[in-house]
Amino acid sequence: MTVRYNTILVAVDGSDEAKRAFRKAVLLSKDHDAKLLLVHIVDTRTFASVEHYDRTIFSEAEQYAKDMLNDYKGLAEKEGVSDVTLVLDYGSPKVKIAKDVAKKHNVDLIVTGATGLNAVERFLIGSVSEHITRHAACDVLIVRTDTEVK
Repeated sequence: MTVRYNTILVAVDGSDEAKRAFRKAVLLSKDHDAKLLLVHIVDTRTFASVEHYDRTIFSEAEQYAKDMLNDYKGLAEKEGVSDVTLVLDYGSPKVKIAKDVAKKHNVDLIVTGATGLNAVERFLIGSVSEHITRHAACDVLIVRTDTEVK
């Protein structure tokens, strides 16, 4: 039995772990001739109290996310992935990725780093990758090791 993935979602947040996940997702997308979905969720919960006083912080986070996604898209295309889609959304990353984005785009593999930028949340209520693993309806690959893209 051969497993073929058609749509691969990789969650990116700028962390080293996300970069490793991205590199593996690029390789898998090429191997499976699959669409690559680059996803970043702006965690609006962290802006709830600050946004009321300073809307520019939210705007800066949004611009950072757009720039980061475009940079990743350029890298993926340079490596030979022909079908790359960017998704920028808002809310809780763990909920949005596992339930909303994956379902909306018919994702059959989610690739994510073992940890990300939010160490406080991981300590207090569990990691994004753990939540995705528990709640996603598709396969999930948790990346712990580096991969060299050649």
